[in-house]
Amino acid sequence: MKKKSKNKTIKFSFIKKYFKERHKSSEQKLKEALKEVPNITNETLTEHREVVLSDARKYIYPLSHSKRRLVRISIGLLIVAVILFLSFCILDIYAFQSESGFIYSVSDVIPFPVAKVGNYFISYHSYLFELRRNMHYYESQQGINFSLPTERLQLANLKNNAIKKVLTDAYVKILASKNNVDVTSAEVNNEIKILQKENKLGSSNAVLNSVLEDYWGWNISDFKSELKTEILQQNVVAKLDTSTVDLANSLYGQLIKGANFATLADQYSQDKSTSSNGGQYPSAITQNSSNVSPVVINALYGLKVGEISRPINTGYSLEILKIDSIDSSGITASHIQLNFQPISKYIRPLARSYPKDVYLKI
Repeated sequence: MKKKSKNKTIKFSFIKKYFKERHKSSEQKLKEALKEVPNITNETLTEHREVVLSDARKYIYPLSHSKRRLVRISIGLLIVAVILFLSFCILDIYAFQSESGFIYSVSDVIPFPVAKVGNYFISYHSYLFELRRNMHYYESQQGINFSLPTERLQLANLKNNAIKKVLTDAYVKILASKNNVDVTSAEVNNEIKILQKENKLGSSNAVLNSVLEDYWGWNISDFKSELKTEILQQNVVAKLDTSTVDLANSLYGQLIKGANFATLADQYSQDKSTSSNGGQYPSAITQNSSNVSPVVINALYGLKVGEISRPINTGYSLEILKIDSIDSSGITASHIQLNFQPISKYIRPLARSYPKDVYLKI
């Protein structure tokens, strides 16, 4: 009984204290709170500031440490991701020789080498540029499915041709650099204008883009890149094959002085299908003639009857042209064709100084 009485006393005491605290005036509460506030003076300011800062450091230091740790983890994960990505790409390129659009795009950013000529590295992207356009042509125009086992041999041939092409292009660039040969944007654009004028690739940019996409999977930028490479090779050969250039200039000089065109054509022209006939083309030439170079057609339509052209560089030969007649069926003309030496003639001696090293085993 005494224990129960004691418990009741404690409870009543607690309740009394609680209500007493509740009924304290605001003034009393303020006075009690102010008693707890430290007395800050000029003399104790530094001491109190250090106390406040030390309390704050308990929260700042762990937070700062967490940020540094988070940064280290993020950098570590990024490095691991980059290593895994590069490992995947290297495996897909050198082990599986992927021709996928993904690897094609990646290799345009990261120059994975496919071969080396001297100190000049050839990118996997350049190799795929050649390979994919030929694959696209056979798939879209010939209906070939390169995923079938029966087409593996043909795919291997396309791969070998692509490797040979990029190696040749690399040697051409070295020759161009050594002989101060270049290609201007004007040359590239002029070649496209001639092709469009002769309706070889459509008369408008829209048609041109459609043709390029259908046949090669290219856009106009890809086409210009390939055209620039071809023109560079032609310019290199024209610069190095001085004997053909000298002969063409010599024959032109003789013709201007009155030499017989048919006689010189029979003697010097390397187009055996026309040389025995005085160099005359077998049929009238029109703007859409497919058996004559667009450069030749463009030049012919700028001449008058009886007029003889200066040597014209078609890229693979020098042509001297003569208009025989013009009528409704087209232009009757004759030519003397002097073929340039193949680029291989100039690459062979260069290859001894710049050995090649191919990183793919096809």
